[in-house]
Amino acid sequence: MATSYTLGVLHGDGIGPEIVPASVAVVDAACAAAGTDPISWVDLPLGAAAIEAYGDAVPPQTLTALAELDGWLLGPHDSAAYPQPHRSKLNPSGTIRKHFDLFANIRPAKAFEAGNAIVPGTDLVIVRENTQGFYADRSTYAGTGEFMPSPDVAVALGIITRPAVERIAREAFELARRRSKRVTIVHKANVLKMTTGLFRDVCREVGAGYPDVTVDDFHIDAMTVHLVRRADQFDVIVTENMFGDILSDLAGEVAGSLGIAPSINASDHRAMAQAAHGSAPDIAGRDLANPIAMMLSSGMLLNWLAAKHDDPRAADAAARLDRGIETAVRGGVRTRDMGGTATTTEFTAAVVDAVRAG
Repeated sequence: MATSYTLGVLHGDGIGPEIVPASVAVVDAACAAAGTDPISWVDLPLGAAAIEAYGDAVPPQTLTALAELDGWLLGPHDSAAYPQPHRSKLNPSGTIRKHFDLFANIRPAKAFEAGNAIVPGTDLVIVRENTQGFYADRSTYAGTGEFMPSPDVAVALGIITRPAVERIAREAFELARRRSKRVTIVHKANVLKMTTGLFRDVCREVGAGYPDVTVDDFHIDAMTVHLVRRADQFDVIVTENMFGDILSDLAGEVAGSLGIAPSINASDHRAMAQAAHGSAPDIAGRDLANPIAMMLSSGMLLNWLAAKHDDPRAADAAARLDRGIETAVRGGVRTRDMGGTATTTEFTAAVVDAVRAG
């Protein structure tokens, strides 16, 4: 049983250098309270600072170092602001996901008690296939999956394969068994009959092996309406890459704020904690960012490590982290996006205090 972990820290851009250290502080407090060995943290270059220092948003030495770690925290990036040619390349998150085949993007959306949820009681998880679908930059071995045969024509590949759907479907159904035993498949098979039709059908085939799990399915357009009106009635939602990205942002807002939307990107062997939101350059450096999503993502990484290494103390640390955040929010300490006035620093201190208090 593993008792100590070495985790990478990639601050990223925008608010990343604020919310990632906040998450490190909360993880350290939770691990100390749970009696685990201290985390060994390794800072690695990524993003705009890495372009300036190394000429690459994801330097080769970063990828090499990540391969030797137990997991890592990835801050948000602002790749749209990178200078060319970096702006046109696969973004840092996509580069890392593709390099390590992090095929499962698990994105919970859970409303906080005393939060400002649009649909109170929301507690669902979106299981997003991370390597194919209609994100062309993830779908090919070489190249971006997009091309222009003429200046006036642009084409993007959308790729769905049975093996990729089978493995993400198993993730969804296994997760549902640990929750409320309900899976909703999201697709657009009435129009994209072959591609998302294959996704839907293979998910159904995998679901036949889980007779204890209830299965239904919706078109992507209908699903947006259902989330706005009755998000509290869904449990596990499984879908392809682009649909999952869109739905998870919507679900985060429905639960209260995109600032509370966490995620983990995982394969069978590696995992990366990454908030679902972007780099928010408009508030960067102003101590206004909500660190909850990054903190919760870090807790998800602790839970992943606990399951992988049969480590109950890591699971205890993750539970303490979650409770600390809930205690702070319930006590009225909230950042601006949640209707409060707390700064990033003030909120982080409140969570650390709550974790230490047990």
